[in-house]
Order: sequence, then C-alpha cells, then structure tokens
Amino acid sequence: MKSEKISDAVVRRLPVYLRFLNQLSQREVPTVSSQELGQKLALNPAQIRKDLAYFGDFGRKGIGYDVSYLIEKIRQILNLDQPINVALVGAGNLGQALSNYNAYLKDNMKIVSIFDAFPSKIGTQINNITVQPIEELKETVKANNIRIGIITVPDTEAQRVADVLVEAGIEAILNFAPTILKVPPEIRIHGADFTTDLLSLAYYLEGKEHLSDES
Repeated sequence: MKSEKISDAVVRRLPVYLRFLNQLSQREVPTVSSQELGQKLALNPAQIRKDLAYFGDFGRKGIGYDVSYLIEKIRQILNLDQPINVALVGAGNLGQALSNYNAYLKDNMKIVSIFDAFPSKIGTQINNITVQPIEELKETVKANNIRIGIITVPDTEAQRVADVLVEAGIEAILNFAPTILKVPPEIRIHGADFTTDLLSLAYYLEGKEHLSDES
C-alpha cells in the first residue's frame, strides 16, 4: 500500500467495487477488466485502476482482475476480513429497519446491541436482539468489543448519544440524525442524511420554467 493519504472518495468507492464484484462472483465470472467495471458502475476505468493501485497491483495486463482475489483484497483493505460488532441507538422505525437489514452480515459487520431511552421499548426484541436501556451502553460496548455505533435518535438527543458512545470507546459513528455532531478528531463520523439527498434530487426534475434566462 502506498504511504500517501488515501482520500475519503477512494475509500467510499471501494464498497461499490466490492458489491459489484460479489455479484460477478455469484454468477461465477472469473475475471473482470477495469473497462467492464467502469461501464457497469458508470465510472472512469482509469479512476478505478488508480483507486485500486493505491493498495497494490491486483490486475494483470490483458486479463484484468481476478474476481475472487480482488474481493479478498478489498475485504482486507476495508477490515471486513474480521468480525466488526455494531451498536445501534434508537429503536424507532428507522432503527428497526436497519436492525432487520441483514445484507451487511456477509461482510462481517453485525448489529449486536440495540439501545433506547423509552421504557416502552426496553425489553422488546428486534431481529432477536433485546433492546437495552441507554444506561447499559458503556458496559455493553466494552463487554462485546463493539467498535461502531449507529445513531437513529431525534436530532435533539443525537449529541448526547454521541458523547456516550465516545466515552464507551466507540471508534466510529454512522449518524442518521439531521444534525452535525462534535466528536474528538480520532473518532470517525459519517452522516447519512437521506433527507438532504432526497430534497437535492428535486433540482434535477424537469419543469424549470420558473427560472428566467437572465438568472
């Protein structure tokens, strides 16, 4: 792997490559070229080659990439060759949907604990996981070697939950609350604000007659 810093954009594209490679593997496709990857993923083949070259020489000239080998290597790069336990805070509709979504299980990431502050949620089960009170979060995180936290609470409670996750030793956070969280620089945090993404799609809809030519 090159010693230079890898950009966030490169890291975010790796799971996209992995997902498509897994599809090829299921169809028993043995090799794939960067041209084929680029065509299917609507990406520049040169960008794909550059992304992968940051981590090693995986392709063979005139042949392309061995699908099984590249899957293995990308999984190693993303640390998916080892179990990664995840805690989810917020057992509302979104939290329940995420807890029941098992597509990521094959990638060694697994929600093992769910927490909520509402007494009516405590003790209920979601996907065979018993919802625990937020007061048990720190102890549970340490006992189960949980490394990632997912926040699906209202924005007014998100910072408090983030603080508790950080104190418990969480290394990374995926935040679904529509607010910006403050965490120490060593904690990696990603925001998943699908409301913003959805609203921004409106810009690309047809029917912009209200915009004048002089704008």
